[in-house]
Amino acid sequence: MPDAKTASQGTVSAAGATLVDLSHRIHAHPELNFEEERAAAWVAGVLADAGFDVEMGCADLPTAFVATAGSGPLTIGICAEYDALPGIGHACGHNIIAAAAAGAGLALKPLADDLGVTVKVFGTPAEEGGGGKILMLERGAFAGVHAAMMVHPSPVERETMACLAVSHWEVGYRGKSAHASAWPEQGINAADALTVAQVGIGLLRQHIRRTDRIHGIVTKGGDAPNVVPESTSGTWLVRSRTLEELAELEPRVLACFEAGALATGSELSVRPISPAYSEMRHDLELAARYRANAEALGRRIADIPRELEERTAGSTDMANISLAIPSIHPMLGIDSLPATNHQPEFTAACITPTADDAVLGGAAAMAWTAIDMATDDALRRRLLAGERRD
Repeated sequence: MPDAKTASQGTVSAAGATLVDLSHRIHAHPELNFEEERAAAWVAGVLADAGFDVEMGCADLPTAFVATAGSGPLTIGICAEYDALPGIGHACGHNIIAAAAAGAGLALKPLADDLGVTVKVFGTPAEEGGGGKILMLERGAFAGVHAAMMVHPSPVERETMACLAVSHWEVGYRGKSAHASAWPEQGINAADALTVAQVGIGLLRQHIRRTDRIHGIVTKGGDAPNVVPESTSGTWLVRSRTLEELAELEPRVLACFEAGALATGSELSVRPISPAYSEMRHDLELAARYRANAEALGRRIADIPRELEERTAGSTDMANISLAIPSIHPMLGIDSLPATNHQPEFTAACITPTADDAVLGGAAAMAWTAIDMATDDALRRRLLAGERRD
């Protein structure tokens, strides 16, 4: 189909106003993980209006959906994210991700049957700490998908994302309240337990791999300064290069929290608040195809030294998809520097004209990459056979 890429780019251009409006609406109404009722409905609505068959609430997740078009044997998945961060809204640009995914779906829908593909756009909730994709994967939503992809905004453009495995913990201590001035000896200070743990973690950081990360926040430190805190809590993330290395680091971090309980006599509780996110296994052939397509569309891919890429690694539940299915997770540059992800300045950057252009460029680049999957005989056979190029 020599004109498929031209046709798909034309569809994206024609839908440009709709896609930019979708991005801006999601941005203006940030919703936290598993609460993305409006965003999920808006993205699904754009796809339904274009003729996609949409299943809302899939995998027993109210804000997840799967939109399907075409019936060919090669099934290509495109992932949309749309949850926001507490306090700073869409500081990771999930509004751009959602709109670009919808745009790629729109671009491929008229071509799907001629290309011999089934296109599935997945509305995936709760990337920011809930592991929506992992739950959808475990519950069968991605069954039969031969390749998956998404794009993610960043200060600079890259064909791959540096990614760490991560576990998410809710940590709590239970002590005993008392008057902090008159009878402090009757209290068991749960805030002191958390302080001891944080000191231990700070010292532990001297002796971990350079690819490890430990960081968290105190979500409850007590109720009044004249009352010995009876209960405290925090949320912590532990990251490593792989799930295997994460399993080695976790007991050392847990020991720091146990030290807080031991030192104060309080009771410790540790609860995972999300499935563990894995390391990313990029399909390198698909990443190279994406890069070639993005550059042909005028996108500028940055070549970043390995050391810097490792230093700027984040985590994503798309990584778990990549262990099961050949996948890519390119980064869309929105020229935001000095602002970077998870800063309020990055939130503002995600609705600039450059960000709007990234929505359309990312949509077209994903569509062109899907067309390559469908029309390159060797690549198509490999994907249908379930083979990887890591």
